[in-house]
Amino acid sequence: MGFTSHCRHSNFSHPWRTVLAHLVALHLLHLGSAQFRVVAPNDHITAIVGKDVVLHCHLSPSKDVWSSDIRWFLHGTTGLVHHYQNGEDLEQMEDYKGRTELLRDGLSDGNLDLRITAVSSTDSGSYICAVQDDDDYAEDMLNLEVSDPSSQITHPWKVALALVITLLVGSSVVIIIFLHRKQAAQSRKLSESFQHLPPPSNIF
Repeated sequence: MGFTSHCRHSNFSHPWRTVLAHLVALHLLHLGSAQFRVVAPNDHITAIVGKDVVLHCHLSPSKDVWSSDIRWFLHGTTGLVHHYQNGEDLEQMEDYKGRTELLRDGLSDGNLDLRITAVSSTDSGSYICAVQDDDDYAEDMLNLEVSDPSSQITHPWKVALALVITLLVGSSVVIIIFLHRKQAAQSRKLSESFQHLPPPSNIF
């Protein structure tokens, strides 16, 4: 009886040991699978209005992303700045059409660099680079700040206009003060002339 009981226990536990062994194998396989992350080496990039700028990102560890789904988009928006998939550039936001280029020379090394041409002040913002490769997904964010040096330059005509306005205002103030004093002086003279007049004689 003891042997029979042992056999039954052995037959009952064998499937569970097999399942457990498969679970452990799958877990070890998952741990050994290649994972990646997107890295923006510089999270703050500056550019000048009218110039081109390159937003840098790459995979770590590096891998070929020619057949991956690569998306650049602005944080807080649903539109795509640039969308690349399997060697093709897909639809993007109207404001960026014809102004973006995914630099494909570096795709085989895991580089995800995006060039934006003729940037404007409205291009300032936080950009997210996202990569989808089978079941793996990763993203990172960087900030682009576009400045306009011309807005900080004081143009000569602005200086001349300010000077003319200052002179006109100053001249108006001087004229008003002069007229006020002249009127006051005339009033005083008129008052004094009345004081020197002889009193009227009493005819009756």
